[in-house]
Amino acid sequence: MQTNLYLAAAFLYGVCAALPTRQGGLISGFTAGAWLLHAAALWSDVFAHGTVRFGFAQMLSAALWLSVLAYWIENRNFALDGLRRLVMPCAAAVAVLPLAFPGSVTSLHGMAPALGWHVAISILAYSTLTIAAFHAVLMALQESSLHTRSARNRLWGALEQLPALLTMEKLLFRLIWIGFILLTLTVLSGIVFTEQLFGIVLKWDHKTVFTLLSWVLFAALLAGRRWRGWRGKTALRFTLAGFATLVLAYVGSRFVLEAVLHRGLT
Repeated sequence: MQTNLYLAAAFLYGVCAALPTRQGGLISGFTAGAWLLHAAALWSDVFAHGTVRFGFAQMLSAALWLSVLAYWIENRNFALDGLRRLVMPCAAAVAVLPLAFPGSVTSLHGMAPALGWHVAISILAYSTLTIAAFHAVLMALQESSLHTRSARNRLWGALEQLPALLTMEKLLFRLIWIGFILLTLTVLSGIVFTEQLFGIVLKWDHKTVFTLLSWVLFAALLAGRRWRGWRGKTALRFTLAGFATLVLAYVGSRFVLEAVLHRGLT
């Protein structure tokens, strides 16, 4: 069933990307329909029949699902139609990625019932911070284009449709705050389940080390923003560094094992 849901969501995302700006009502309607279909597909795929399915494809698909939600909400406050031209095609492409890379399945039988929520929060945390990282890359390209603008600069033609840099920065820190809160919940719930499953407070493997390092980097960024006024290149560097360590914690290893080596990872 989720196959049809993924395909239908991807189709509607494509329609949203193609609609002209003046069709605001249709864009909003198709966005809502695509987002709901995508949500149903992810839920039925990740949580089904007492199991949890998770892989890099599910994480990326969830990241774009959240990107669409962020665009949809913030478009009511800011003029973000330029972001639609970037977000919707990416959402259409990534929405169907779990069909090619199904990930690995873990049974919840005999485990704490709340383990599923821990997995869901983890996916949301990784996804939100993935969006923040891509947002930071767009900001870096946008800032660079301001200094290299020319008639032949095709990149500027695409980036000039984005909101002003100050607006993009506000959106970036909203995403980082949401992602940081979710990452904190992921770490805390992970400590609880590690103690229940293994009898130790923390299992010091590469996932734990890099996740905690990512948490420290994002905490330092938010503290620096609050008390030192960090912004611009400093904020972008911390965002990308925090995201890179988070990728090393889990998603990167899953991608190599699933897409390159064609095997699962527990």
